[in-house]
Amino acid sequence: MTGVGPLAGLRVIEIASLAPAPFGCMILADLGAEVIRVERAGDAGAGLLAPSGVLDRGRSSIAVDLKTAEGREIVLKLVETADVFVEGFRPGVAERIGVGPDECLARNPRLIYGRMTGWGQDGPLAQRAGHDINYIAIAGALDPIGQAGERPMPPMNLLGDFGGGGLMLVMGILAALHERTTSNRGQVVDTSMVEGAALLTAFMHGMHAVGLWDEGRGENMLDTGGAFYDTYECADGRHVAVGCVEPHFYAEMLGLLGLADEELPGQYDLDESAPLRKRLADVFATRTRDEWAEVFADSDACVSPVLSPWEAHNHPHNQARETFVDVGGIRQPAPAPRFSRTPAPTPAPAPGVGADTDDILGRLGHSPADIAQLRTAGVVE
Repeated sequence: MTGVGPLAGLRVIEIASLAPAPFGCMILADLGAEVIRVERAGDAGAGLLAPSGVLDRGRSSIAVDLKTAEGREIVLKLVETADVFVEGFRPGVAERIGVGPDECLARNPRLIYGRMTGWGQDGPLAQRAGHDINYIAIAGALDPIGQAGERPMPPMNLLGDFGGGGLMLVMGILAALHERTTSNRGQVVDTSMVEGAALLTAFMHGMHAVGLWDEGRGENMLDTGGAFYDTYECADGRHVAVGCVEPHFYAEMLGLLGLADEELPGQYDLDESAPLRKRLADVFATRTRDEWAEVFADSDACVSPVLSPWEAHNHPHNQARETFVDVGGIRQPAPAPRFSRTPAPTPAPAPGVGADTDDILGRLGHSPADIAQLRTAGVVE
């Protein structure tokens, strides 16, 4: 993977936080932006925010004590040189520290100020603690996920932290940067994981409005209510994913399973999905996952092996597309999407906390003696 990426020349200042904002800043770095991560020097909990490898790749790192006036001034000096600022504090914390929107936009009126929270900057829950599972619960995104008659099953932290959080943050930042090309003015991007996760349910709201999505969990076409959209256990305990929604794809699956001439319940008769699912399950249980992968490899039956994250890099398609890369000895997803003229660079490994402190301070005009004094005073690490 070569190139500088479509966001080359963009400078982002990121205040260290957890999961969603780092994921968004990882994407910006992947696409060529210069991302300077501000770690919290002097914070007893700073170890919890140390670079974790993949999400923190492609950054440079400076460790600053934001509780000191000198530390805040360093961050504001960085803001003067930046296009984007990202923080993931609870509402009001950035303002109390002195790096809120008013202070930052006063230093740089063209700044895009990105805020990442679970509940948003206001509202009854704004000051409450929470995590992905809480945000997607309130958004209506958790309740539909799971089998019929069973409890909702959280999809790890993919919907709130990453889909509704980090990705929405990036989308908002890029939209604000586009608007800035005509207004020449910055603005605040308020990203809430509740609202991001709610937005991801738009399709279900549309289906429900026209009577095509029942309120029951696991009773609809695409939530395992239909036997043609589900996972099935194979002889080795592994699974295949079946997604043959269209009749001609479904017919091809039945043919490859040897069921083309068997009398079965109708594909879309969800009231009869249980006996159909059992028949499909009985057949899939006769071979291993990889044997079924061979059977369906060249078909349009929409049957795929369910791979673990640690197996996915071995799939021939992922190998051909270089979907995964090795960065600092860690195999991880490659930058996405792809660009024809400005391909993204291969990501650099995550930096150590404060690894670039001296270099960044030097670029801000601090002499070696100044840096030594700041370090002695505990302003930087």
